[in-house]
Amino acid sequence: MRTVARAHDLRALVDDARAIGSRVGFVPTMGYFHAGHRSLMRAARAENDFVVVSLFVNPLQFGPTEDLSAYPSDLDRDSAAAEAEGVDVLFTPTTEEIYPRPIVTTVHVDGLTNGLCGRSRPTHFDGVTTVVAKLFSMVGPCRAYFGRKDAQQLAVVRRMAEDLDLPVEVIGCPLVREPDGLAMSSRNAYLEPDDRRAAAILSRALHEAAAEVANGERDADSVHRVLTGLIATEPRVQLDYAEVVDAHDLTPVTKITGDVLVAVAANVGRGRLIDNMTVSVGPHSVDVDLGVVARETERV
Repeated sequence: MRTVARAHDLRALVDDARAIGSRVGFVPTMGYFHAGHRSLMRAARAENDFVVVSLFVNPLQFGPTEDLSAYPSDLDRDSAAAEAEGVDVLFTPTTEEIYPRPIVTTVHVDGLTNGLCGRSRPTHFDGVTTVVAKLFSMVGPCRAYFGRKDAQQLAVVRRMAEDLDLPVEVIGCPLVREPDGLAMSSRNAYLEPDDRRAAAILSRALHEAAAEVANGERDADSVHRVLTGLIATEPRVQLDYAEVVDAHDLTPVTKITGDVLVAVAANVGRGRLIDNMTVSVGPHSVDVDLGVVARETERV
């Protein structure tokens, strides 16, 4: 594995790979890898000849009172994990490399960023799309892998790539969970033991809502009440939102039919956690995607 910190070195390596016919896979991250990140690397490795992982904690997507300075990091640990997953290039730029001067050009995706996390983090997604657009420009034509835990981010990045005709295929990969159901996140490192136990209520609420839909419930308000009622039983969890929206355009729905995203966000201790499930309701079937549980050897 090569580790590079300069954009021109990254471009040279991916250009050389494409020159010999290699297909490039790309996994953009903010580091502090867990099994969810590693599952993205594994998917990229399985489907491509040359794999790039970026590790950059992007200040543009943090609000003024958010956890930029405290965001967890461990470069040695991350490097070992990336190498173990067969990554070819680990890109570890500095902030000065990504933003060499104050940025006056940003990327905004309208509509999809208005609700869910965009409501309480109004500048967040502009920061995400701006840095991802820059990274896509540096890597060039590729397949890019994102986890479905960040369902809104995935929808926003996919729409950005389509609208701007970027030569990037954006691929969503399964949400990865701990054995107790907690969605894996780098921010789980913030959780004290009692908060960690309390946070599992989010996935339990989603499982309960999934059972309601599987048993025939189609009223979005009823599913919303199931979510909020169960989460309210855990005083350590302060709900930000629980929403039932169209899985494609993220607009609220009243009836659960077709593809629907059920998403929650909450503050637990020092961490802000998100979780979701996708429900596909057809004429004769109901499919629920709650993600996958990490293998024991992947848990950290």
